[in-house]
Amino acid sequence: MSANEDQEMELEALRSIYEGDESFRELSPVSFQYRIGENGDPKAFLIEISWTETYPQTPPIISMNAFFNNTISSAVKQSILAKLQEAVEVNLGTAMTYTLFEYAKDNKEQFMENHHPIHSATSISNIISTEAPNTAPSSKKKDKKEQLSKAQKRKLADKTDHKGELPRGWNWVDVVKHLSKTGSKDDE
Repeated sequence: MSANEDQEMELEALRSIYEGDESFRELSPVSFQYRIGENGDPKAFLIEISWTETYPQTPPIISMNAFFNNTISSAVKQSILAKLQEAVEVNLGTAMTYTLFEYAKDNKEQFMENHHPIHSATSISNIISTEAPNTAPSSKKKDKKEQLSKAQKRKLADKTDHKGELPRGWNWVDVVKHLSKTGSKDDE
């Protein structure tokens, strides 16, 4: 089989295996991301695997440069990539994307044993949030329309005609009440 046929078969397999899995993301037909660990897990990390033209006869490109991994030290990233490269060498010549993702899932605790979160990402977000007030976000955001309940909408619809306009004299009762409370000067 040619490399393209192998890739097409593996692509179909990956799509069917990871269908509905929120951790898996197909960036393109030859590039995939998988989040190892749950969303709130401080030891979660993201692996990106990209196929070369001659994959699976040649190794895929494995990356951990995603923004999601900013709290992971470069030493831990290098360690994980080295262990994944060992798995690549063992599986060279076969479809290995699924195998690599599963290998990373199975060994997550071992991969992240030396992980101590770097808090540089929080300082970046603080810098961004302190600069944000200088730009006028209120001009970009449209004022939210007041939400009405069903009963309020029905009441409004009953008062208005088909054009959404109130009928002539709709507030006459209010005017009469107002005048009767204030009393007109003619009565004196």
